[in-house]
Amino acid sequence: MAKKYPYGRGIVKWVSTDWLEEHLEENLMILDTQPDIHDYIQEHIPGAVYISEKLFRVPYKGIPGKYVPKEVAQALFRRNGLKPDVPVVVYTGVGPVKGWGDGLEQTMVAYTLIRFGHNNVYILDGGIDKWKEEGKKLTKEFPKIEESNFKVQVRKEFYVEYEEFKKIKDREDVILLDARPAPVYEGQGPWIKPGHIPGAINLPWANFMDAKNKRLLKPDKEIQAILDASKVTPDKTIICSCGTGREATNEFLLFKYYLEFPKVKIYEGSFTEWTAYPENPTVVGKNPR
Repeated sequence: MAKKYPYGRGIVKWVSTDWLEEHLEENLMILDTQPDIHDYIQEHIPGAVYISEKLFRVPYKGIPGKYVPKEVAQALFRRNGLKPDVPVVVYTGVGPVKGWGDGLEQTMVAYTLIRFGHNNVYILDGGIDKWKEEGKKLTKEFPKIEESNFKVQVRKEFYVEYEEFKKIKDREDVILLDARPAPVYEGQGPWIKPGHIPGAINLPWANFMDAKNKRLLKPDKEIQAILDASKVTPDKTIICSCGTGREATNEFLLFKYYLEFPKVKIYEGSFTEWTAYPENPTVVGKNPR
């Protein structure tokens, strides 16, 4: 049975390229989050305005990758003409200029939007690369955007901060996921310590995505097979983590709004924050502990 788009329940849904093409002239905001501004300048979906995921995270007390204060997010939202209840479609792509896109730009920005109070976010399944493969219209023209009066409200219920994370991560009713690739989870990445947070189960975000297009979700049967193999069930509280909290946005949105698991959190600080404290142990190898 074919999906009916927008697909999902709640404030985040998925739309197909055909759906977006049919609704381009309606009351939508479209955000292009390709990896570089030159990608957007070269080609974008008609009506799309460019916004970089890198605008929303800065260091805090020396630890990189922390979300900007709500006042900063509010200024950025207003400047881009966002309104909390007007649907906003988010997409990305590999990027035609340097090919740097990994697919996470669109989940990073989608999460950021709802984190700061947007109520109606659509993710373009397959992104601009699928749009291009299907021969749909592209443009170099920039839209005319009026500033809005968006009032940011931080949804603190979405995430767990460091002290709370330490308290709950090892509870029997909690499953801690690490969305990084297996070699990094098991060994040395760019961090000061190798391995992963004790207790974290490795479930790479890319496992859920099409092998050739990391912006395109795999069929539902394949997604369910991955969950079954990993023994991730909706009766548990799911905490999504990764290296900097970026890969975790893919799984947070997937579990909370696509699969509709009732108890999903994201540890935004992830392995970067965990290893910033020398006393915190890490585990090397395939096993969580």
